[in-house]
Amino acid sequence: MIANIYRDSKGITRLQKPDKLFLENTNLMFALSSDTMNTGNMRETFFVNQLKYQHRVEIAEQAVFFIDNRYTIEIGCKTKGRRQIKNLENAFIAADDLEFGFANKIPLWLFGFLH
Repeated sequence: MIANIYRDSKGITRLQKPDKLFLENTNLMFALSSDTMNTGNMRETFFVNQLKYQHRVEIAEQAVFFIDNRYTIEIGCKTKGRRQIKNLENAFIAADDLEFGFANKIPLWLFGFLH
């Protein structure tokens, strides 16, 4: 029912409380509270749901997520700028409301094909 996401850490630190909690999927968000939805949280919940089964998803230092100790991903809408990830290698923006990708922007819906 819940996805626990931690920062990259080792040893006993890993046993402490998670840095972020997400519901298992976006359907649960609508079932529990259909009145007002936080769009940013819905995007992040979808992203975590699609990647966590086959990839290591952690909280990043400068962006939202760090995947498999290799990729930095920032989540946002199609107008999201590159300010947070401009100096990082292997950094991408997973953008909502985007039909096709360009440069380092990937449409968020494409991550739905991973699961």
